[in-house]
Amino acid sequence: MSCSDDPSMTKDDLDQLDDAVAAAAFRRLVRLLQHRHDAANIELMGLAGFCRNCLGDWVAEAGNMDKEAARALVHGMPTAEWKARYHTPATPEQLLRMEESMAKNP
Repeated sequence: MSCSDDPSMTKDDLDQLDDAVAAAAFRRLVRLLQHRHDAANIELMGLAGFCRNCLGDWVAEAGNMDKEAARALVHGMPTAEWKARYHTPATPEQLLRMEESMAKNP
């Protein structure tokens, strides 16, 4: 159940989460994504509606950073290098799943 599904949880509850706790959880997520190269960005987009690039863009926006620098931080290397090592072309089915998933995002 997500916060949006639980009437007892509000966005304000999430905002009350200690910044150190939130930062630790964020770092754990990023390290997991850096380790799990087999979890392709297109698959993440199809399942969750976000990927490493999105996460990097959110970091850039929140920290008033350069987008590429933030993406490299999330990838653990320059984006072009990550793409050369791990990116595979998306299938039509993956692209459709991504579009359907993205349509669910707020």
